[in-house]
Amino acid sequence: MRDRQAGAGRTLPARITSLQNDRIKAIRALEMRKARRETGLFLAEGASLIITARERGWTPRTLIVGPDGGGGGAAGDLVDWALRSGADCLEVSAAVLAKIAAKENPQSLMAVFEQRWSPPPSPAAVRADALWIVLEQIRDPGNLGTIIRTAEAAGAAGVILVGQTCDPYAREAVRASMGSIFAVPVARLAGADAFVALAAAWPGDVVGAHLKGAVDYRDANYTPPSLLVMGSEGAGLTQAAAAACRRLVRIPMAGRLDSLNLAVATALIAYEIRRPLLKL
Repeated sequence: MRDRQAGAGRTLPARITSLQNDRIKAIRALEMRKARRETGLFLAEGASLIITARERGWTPRTLIVGPDGGGGGAAGDLVDWALRSGADCLEVSAAVLAKIAAKENPQSLMAVFEQRWSPPPSPAAVRADALWIVLEQIRDPGNLGTIIRTAEAAGAAGVILVGQTCDPYAREAVRASMGSIFAVPVARLAGADAFVALAAAWPGDVVGAHLKGAVDYRDANYTPPSLLVMGSEGAGLTQAAAAACRRLVRIPMAGRLDSLNLAVATALIAYEIRRPLLKL
């Protein structure tokens, strides 16, 4: 693929074979949250994720192409699109690709994108039927990515991260979102005080999932617009967040379990809130 013509007469540069290349080192550093925070960039792996990004109006800053990733078909189309869009395209050797890509199921195409953060919703301007999913201090990027995917599937307006949470642009979260990171608005609130202020001004339901909830989540009469508030995987909602909720609901469970996986629990309640609006 070296010196292959693409787009408006552009060519790809010579293949990079050294891990000491400055651009390769910068891309590898995106594995670390500190580097993602400082640069505002993140890495997406695989043609399917990059195609989803293209469909949602995102363009990469850099496209990384393995030795077998720039031929014809969908991969070649992505290379041409990236070059036409003004992205840098780097062809790398198999050894360099192995150091950049995930160790399991490595992909031959990867792209560096700029992060997009949305402002928190304004209570005065929120859509009447909106659902925003609020996640307080969650730690598992796989859960976060799955919840972002669920938010898109259920038609939620977006996700709000409260306090010290994991990074939605971490490799695991991006992969678990299956491309929904490119579609679902993600906002941040610094901590409990900011969430309490948002909840106090919210015009509809503020629903928290809690083990002390007295109402079966299937029996609640939800009043949109809704905030669905979910706590961390271990501790659940903090006292401040739980107190700010206008109702606490619980998922009934058989056996000796007292909790579900956070992403599963969020999906159950989100779909129940959105049930009147979801049709085949």
